[in-house]
Amino acid sequence: MNFTKSIVAAATVMALFGATSASAEWKPDRPINIIVPWSAGGSTDQVTRVVAPLLAEALGTDIVVVNQPGASGSIGTKAALDAPRDGYTWTANAIANNATYAITGLVKDTSIDDYHIYLHVANVPVVSVNVDSKYKDFAELLADFKTGDVTVGTAGVNSSGGMALAAIKEAAGGSDFSARMITYDGGNPAVIAAASGEVVATTQLAVEQTEMIKAGRLRALAVLSDTDLIVAGMDPVPPITNYLPDMPIAADYFGVFIPVGAPAEVYETVDKIWKEQIMNSKELQDYASARGAVFSPSYGDAAYKKAMPVVIAEACARVARKEAVIDPSTLGIECPAH
Repeated sequence: MNFTKSIVAAATVMALFGATSASAEWKPDRPINIIVPWSAGGSTDQVTRVVAPLLAEALGTDIVVVNQPGASGSIGTKAALDAPRDGYTWTANAIANNATYAITGLVKDTSIDDYHIYLHVANVPVVSVNVDSKYKDFAELLADFKTGDVTVGTAGVNSSGGMALAAIKEAAGGSDFSARMITYDGGNPAVIAAASGEVVATTQLAVEQTEMIKAGRLRALAVLSDTDLIVAGMDPVPPITNYLPDMPIAADYFGVFIPVGAPAEVYETVDKIWKEQIMNSKELQDYASARGAVFSPSYGDAAYKKAMPVVIAEACARVARKEAVIDPSTLGIECPAH
């Protein structure tokens, strides 16, 4: 489906929902599961555990966060898609993952159109090394990325850390880039591996690293952004564009996603809660400020439009890296010619 047409279609469906059942309110009669397809303690798990109690209170039911890691988040994602479409099984992730699993063949026959989208924060990867490492700035590490045997801990090729490492490789020239990715079941174990010296570096998200950086166990060298990362209790982290000025940057949005096919009142009710409570949540704002995330909630058509730049960037990057098993154009994503 063409994404422009999808946005129009989504808006039309939402309008129809409002016209036919504007007064409907969903009152769940049992707990809701949110499948986090990564291990506990990582970026998706952290922010989901901030949002879940707010949703639970508003809905009047328990919300259970279920960690189901494996295969770069695709196992838990498929479990959510395979569950009954009754509104009681949701998932959480970076939106670029859910939108590109089919392109890499990890989850077949799926796209961003399989979900009603509720975004909450944007996250940024940070390149960090063990505090006892010889590397004092990113330029030194980048030199050894190209010529040495540097190990980098990530949560897998489809994780934010894995995609960040691939983006650095592409921006740095690629062919003489010899850093080796070591994969873990989630961002938290990947960060711990770097902090313990099991791997040289990590490219996981700031929210997964800030506590280790503040505790003096990791040294942050660069943030995948075009501006400094400012977090209370930490020195500013310089932007990677200081070293790779032509590196493209797209905000990496995270959220909660409800598979399509549930009764209309499920989405109407969650839309209302998102608008009135999540988009004004002090708890979520405090989390973002403390951990180095960007507080940026949205839902529905606005979330869809906000997500598309990173979805397109990641889909097309997979083509450039020869990781795609299907053409993104079959999902309505047109990549620029190289």
